Amino acid sequence: MNSMDNMLLVYSKSSPPRLKYIFSLIFVELLKLEIKFTLDVEYFKGYDGPKINYSETRLGNELHFVPSTLLFETAIEKQDINLFEWTGNKAFFKVDDRSAFPFDPFAAAFYLVSRYEEYLPHASDQHGRYIAEQSLAYMHGFLNKPLINIWAIKIKESMQQKHPSIAFIESKFEYINTIDIDNAYAYKGKGFVRTGGALARALLKLDFNEFRARFDVLFRNSHDPFDTYQYIKELSAEYGAKTIYFFLVGGLSEYDRNLSINRKAYKEIIKTISGYSNVGIHPSYASNNDKNTLESEINNLSSLLNKDIKRSRQHFLKLTMPTTYQQLISLGIKEDYTMGYASQVGFRASICRPFFFYDLMNDRTTELKVVPFAAMDATLNNYLKLSPDKAQKTIRMLIKETKSVDGLFISLWHNETLSEMNEWKGWSQVYLDMIKAATA
Repeated sequence: MNSMDNMLLVYSKSSPPRLKYIFSLIFVELLKLEIKFTLDVEYFKGYDGPKINYSETRLGNELHFVPSTLLFETAIEKQDINLFEWTGNKAFFKVDDRSAFPFDPFAAAFYLVSRYEEYLPHASDQHGRYIAEQSLAYMHGFLNKPLINIWAIKIKESMQQKHPSIAFIESKFEYINTIDIDNAYAYKGKGFVRTGGALARALLKLDFNEFRARFDVLFRNSHDPFDTYQYIKELSAEYGAKTIYFFLVGGLSEYDRNLSINRKAYKEIIKTISGYSNVGIHPSYASNNDKNTLESEINNLSSLLNKDIKRSRQHFLKLTMPTTYQQLISLGIKEDYTMGYASQVGFRASICRPFFFYDLMNDRTTELKVVPFAAMDATLNNYLKLSPDKAQKTIRMLIKETKSVDGLFISLWHNETLSEMNEWKGWSQVYLDMIKAATA
């Protein structure tokens, strides 16, 4: 095998940051090739290894993609997007028939993975979040398709036809089970004031079941229903599921209701879990627009565990492009797991592999790795109102889509949703079915 068979040469008339970013994502991150860019026509013509021409002019018998303008622009402005069907999937940024594909897959992939549309004027929900239902993917029916991975495979197939000796490193399907700890315990560790108030409210409402359950946990040492940590640990071990926990350690507020990190019960469970699993910060609702609060939360968790905190996922999935990511970067976070919607399942960035955040505001690639998830328990139950059986079918569909492109499937669950309490009756079986399907 020629040593150049692993080196892809890309010709374009210029190599702006957007172009370098998306070619690196597709060829280096997804297809595992080395890549080199050139502006030299003669050097490109004389190169014997795999090569791609990304320009208006064909230079020979190379694999030629006619570019649209997006990757050569620097502004952020509304794009003229007209979707059409191509090989059973959606495509856009149509180009003429000189091109290997009838559209520019690099510009289209950049538009989706950079979350370009989230920088444009848009509506937000009551929590200030981008609304899934206004996204291109939702409106045109491809939110459940990892389009970028699909297009990358099509590019790979075209390259293999042109260069049969090219050596690709095959990817394998992977699964990561992630758990957000919004409420460490239902009853334990809440302190005298919160506990007393809760018991009084239960009596006033004549809710004797709630009163008895709380009383038994606090005074008779019964098992706290949100204490599902051992169950999660045992399932992860039995099925070989890599698991990451994200701890909410912010102060009390309307949407932040966890135990204080100073409570002994919470300290113990955080330390215990960090002893056998990877952990990260679950930045509080209140910290989303307050860098000092977020810095304090990261420092508190870091001090407790005596280790740097490098992973995060926003509480309530509060993600505003690009400020949320810029704030995380400034505080040393290296991986973020927020990329997904609360109201819909699927692939928010149309990809099922980690990617580096591209800061459109500053037109640069950052060192923050974005790790997208595809399905959340609260989405299935609280937003979509699915029964456990229908939720299982939806999750299996998403796993199947991810496996079809050898991608990474990430689920988002909460310890409390495995309690079998109230609206979560029957959902521990959904979780078990998901673990089995994702590790089969």
